[in-house]
Amino acid sequence: MALIEPRTLKGFRDYLPEAMIPRERLIDVARKVYRSYGFVPIDTPALEYEEILTGKGGAESDKQMYRFEDHGGRKVALRFDLTVPLARFVAQYSGELGLPFKRYHIASVWRGENTQRGRYREFMQCDFDTIGSESLTSDIETALVIHDLFAALGLEATIHVNNRRLLNGLLARLELDSKSGPVLRALDKLDKIGADKVAEEMRVQAGASDAQAREILALAAVRGSNDEILRQLEPLVASNELGRDGLAKLAELLSAVRAVGVEERRVQLDVSIARGLDYYTGTVFETSLDALPSIGSVCSGGRYDNLAELYTKERLPGIGASLGLDRLLAAMEELGVLEKRRTGASTLLVHFDAARRNDYLRLAARLRAAGVGVEFYPEAKKLGNQLKYADRRGFRFAVVAGENEWASGRCQVKNLTAGTQADAPMFDATGAASPELVALLQ
Repeated sequence: MALIEPRTLKGFRDYLPEAMIPRERLIDVARKVYRSYGFVPIDTPALEYEEILTGKGGAESDKQMYRFEDHGGRKVALRFDLTVPLARFVAQYSGELGLPFKRYHIASVWRGENTQRGRYREFMQCDFDTIGSESLTSDIETALVIHDLFAALGLEATIHVNNRRLLNGLLARLELDSKSGPVLRALDKLDKIGADKVAEEMRVQAGASDAQAREILALAAVRGSNDEILRQLEPLVASNELGRDGLAKLAELLSAVRAVGVEERRVQLDVSIARGLDYYTGTVFETSLDALPSIGSVCSGGRYDNLAELYTKERLPGIGASLGLDRLLAAMEELGVLEKRRTGASTLLVHFDAARRNDYLRLAARLRAAGVGVEFYPEAKKLGNQLKYADRRGFRFAVVAGENEWASGRCQVKNLTAGTQADAPMFDATGAASPELVALLQ
């Protein structure tokens, strides 16, 4: 029988333990931060009816969507994000959930797009959203969650914030408000394709003149402190109610996060931020890593007040953001800040004496009961071989107990990170792992 070549599809990847361990750590941190703000977990199917997903994120999202006919002849599609399924979910269960409803959802999504650094066709999103409130408080809280998330991860990041209402007001002044969708989708590509190609796309897709495209790009290039940018934008939207409202909401959001104690450099007004999906209606966010801005946004989102209107007559405004887990991991790997570990436990218990197997198992069990992660090596091999295994897997400690140690009741603890060694009693008077041993392994 011919062997089948083991391989993965383009744009898809396997995750080895050294990739999954930091991946799970990031997910655990995200869960902890989301829950601290009162968000609760949900899940939805990977497959939805095609009509649920199409036409919600724009023509480009529809083009990238994986769609097919299932065995029952139904037209179905894989979700391309977690926001559109959320709109369907809340419309379906709003009576049971109660509003406002704060949820987080950590799951895979699929987009048939060109692969590039940090981007795959299957990737995981870590979303959090507040549904059922138009209050700016929810927008402010979204910025604070993003800030706290990166602080908890120990990463220096800048949250770039803008408002679609401000952008639409500016476009109205240029008499391009009827073409806002294609203009903003083009503007969203500014960092990726550059000003010249963005201007060309605005001309081709939105019918913008050279002068209109230049003025939009000039606005997107406005820089300075948050207050300086607000002052420069004020006369540009003075004649448009929508633009004035967007500018006022931005000023209020920036004032609120400053009052909470967030440094101004952490939340920056950026007129170039548009977000390419059509469903955004208000505040929009993109987050860049200070040490690697070229990787692109690692946490994005915004306000979407009309997304659920296709599923229900009930008004269900929402706002949220999504941590791009795989892109963030790619960035952390490039920055060299990922912990290199291939084990889920911190300690290797060396199997020194085969006749003592049950004693080793008892010691491992007592250490786990005390909160220490322990892997027991399955075979009694030479100490050197087991310590090489510990080093390859990235264990922090090795516990060694041979015949002399069992006789004395004290084991050796090797700190494999520091290169030091100590000894401690294995058990206390009650038969539990001794506090001295536990302390050495923490």
